Amino acid sequence: MLDQAHSPSQLRQVIPLPRRPGDMVLLLFFCISLFYVALVMDIEQLMIPDAAHFTYPIWPPAFLVDHVHWYGHRFDPLQIARPAWWRACIWHEMIFGVPFYLFAIYAFIRGRDWIRIPALLYGASLVTIVLIILYEERYGPDAAPAYSQVFLFNLPWLLWPSYMIYRMWRHPHPFTRPAAEI
Repeated sequence: MLDQAHSPSQLRQVIPLPRRPGDMVLLLFFCISLFYVALVMDIEQLMIPDAAHFTYPIWPPAFLVDHVHWYGHRFDPLQIARPAWWRACIWHEMIFGVPFYLFAIYAFIRGRDWIRIPALLYGASLVTIVLIILYEERYGPDAAPAYSQVFLFNLPWLLWPSYMIYRMWRHPHPFTRPAAEI
């Protein structure tokens, strides 16, 4: 597919998704981050401010609420404590992350170079937030009793955004090549 936004001498062709295996993994990461982390785990923490006293909301379903609470009680007390700064991180995810994931899923599938700068910005913000959370999980008042498990659970949210930053930083046109090269 040729990108008509350029003059004829600058026509670019999208590199097919199967020839971009790292992007396929990023797409999986975006889908998990959107459909499970943001729209289940994060929404649960906004819908239920106090995990000790609550009624089940319409969304997420009760079994998913129970799963989030089980994980929090067993491994990650910070998810149960829900301090103000934690909820601010969740609002950041809802306001910036959810739209980013929707646009990124589209752009990565269709090979749209315009996602490059938003991906750099969002990747940097996500790495920053996850590093702060992991520090709190290790040394804060609600430190995780099984830090290594919590670290491993959160590791994809450091690795994949870091890879995305690396990938987007390398080329001004991460998904396309000049039409003559393909």
